[in-house]
Amino acid sequence: MVWLKFLLCLAIVLFSGTKLAQYGDSIARKTGLGGIWIGLVLVAAITSMPELTTGVSAAALVSPEVGSDLAVGTLFGSCIFNLTILALLDILHRPTPILSEVSLRHVASAAAGILLVAIAAGSILAGEGLSRLTLGWVGIPSIVILILYLVAVRQMFYFERSYFTPQLEATSPKYTGIPLRTVYLRFVLAAVAVIGAGIWLSLIGDEIAATYNWDAGFVGSLFLAVTSSMPELVVSIAALRLGAFDMAVADILGSNMFNIAIIAPIDLFYAQGAILSSVSDAHLITAAVAIVMSLLVIIGLRFRQKRKTFFIISWYALALIGLYIFGFYVLFISGMV
Repeated sequence: MVWLKFLLCLAIVLFSGTKLAQYGDSIARKTGLGGIWIGLVLVAAITSMPELTTGVSAAALVSPEVGSDLAVGTLFGSCIFNLTILALLDILHRPTPILSEVSLRHVASAAAGILLVAIAAGSILAGEGLSRLTLGWVGIPSIVILILYLVAVRQMFYFERSYFTPQLEATSPKYTGIPLRTVYLRFVLAAVAVIGAGIWLSLIGDEIAATYNWDAGFVGSLFLAVTSSMPELVVSIAALRLGAFDMAVADILGSNMFNIAIIAPIDLFYAQGAILSSVSDAHLITAAVAIVMSLLVIIGLRFRQKRKTFFIISWYALALIGLYIFGFYVLFISGMV
């Protein structure tokens, strides 16, 4: 029965996520904001709601020894799975490497993601050394990460607004017959469906994990991370098929930034102290893998190849898949999963 609910929820995510990408692309064109900012902030925040819900519920409802690792593992694991989605997009986009088709401005969001992950990893590495550096019981590093995220998003908004010319709908006839107010309404409805189905999906994942008595490290860093990232997967593929390449890539990179930023609200629900000072050092593995994978994305953006290295897949996409597998292999032999 639980697997039937899982499949039903996936079907809802597939339908609503496709609509979300379509109306997000329409908003980007009609308002002149462009696909980067819409994907980076608006769509990314929506598709990352399951990670927020999973993290908060793990921190607040699960035992402190398990809940902190489950919450942080879900966030870091989701980050590396999201970057692996870029490899899938590269395979699906047959003509050229996907990162050669998008704006170089994605380098800024990838770099911001690296900075946020590095701060989180540094806090985990410091462990008890930073446990007293708190505001109430919330860790100062968590608050710093959230502030840096908001500053980065603000700067990117102003840059995108100055870069694009308003009223781009004339260049896209398929959206001219739909008023902007109607697009907003449909986008909100699709967003509600994606958030609801995504949260339900993460709860089903938790139910499956409990049913089969899987280890907390495996559940957080792999299974829940994958299930909670299904909205990103669906929306990115839908955006790719629409030709909204920038929005597809921005959704992935923006979701990673958002995933690390929500450590602060999750920390708020973890009443045992600073959550980053309470988790296993094994999370440094996924953090390091996320940083290296993000660096590969930056390299792929900077060196714009015209052809794929291995016919159907680019070298960086193959490397991203390899790093994802390597990361969980190391987690396995380290005893975390």
